Amino acid sequence: MDMVNSFKMKKIMGLYLICVLMWGPVVIAEPAGEAHFLSETIQYLLDFVEASECIFIRNNKEHTAVGAAAHMQRKYEHFNDKIKTPEDFIQLTATKSLMTGRLYYVRLKDGKKITSEAWLLQVLEAYRQMQSHDD
Repeated sequence: MDMVNSFKMKKIMGLYLICVLMWGPVVIAEPAGEAHFLSETIQYLLDFVEASECIFIRNNKEHTAVGAAAHMQRKYEHFNDKIKTPEDFIQLTATKSLMTGRLYYVRLKDGKKITSEAWLLQVLEAYRQMQSHDD
């Protein structure tokens, strides 16, 4: 863990300790039902993007998978109240630039270029298939 993340973690733990000492145990509730499934699905998509090793193209500039996931995470936090489905997440965070209106693309490991929306909808469909087989 680098120094910045280590410092942030210590700060968070310190704040947590202060809360516990002042107000007793802090209970962090898991989202219930559909909300839990939504957050689990979105986290899966973010993790998939980060681990993909693909090149992400925003506004004609190439970005790493890690950078793309971080960008999507920031947009997710910005649009959180508008996101009710995984498709909303894809549409609002991974489809196009809000500033320029340009579509986002993904260059796959085999060199094929596809819109990030189409790619993530395929990933979402595969995830849903995995989930339905696990039931």
